[in-house]
Amino acid sequence: MPKMKTKSGATKRFKKTATGFKHKQSFTSHILTKKSPKRKRQLRGTKLIAKSDVASIKRMTAC
Repeated sequence: MPKMKTKSGATKRFKKTATGFKHKQSFTSHILTKKSPKRKRQLRGTKLIAKSDVASIKRMTAC
């Protein structure tokens, strides 16, 4: 059986860390005027992937 190809989109979106995978928070690119400063502040930075999604991310990124 041939090797599975990695999903190139997933490779760009998720980075492997020591404890799991991190990703950029969504809802931060446009239409920011209606979002409160608190909401925008909390959307900053990166978040860790939920434990239930780690297996599927591993399959997509071949880590």
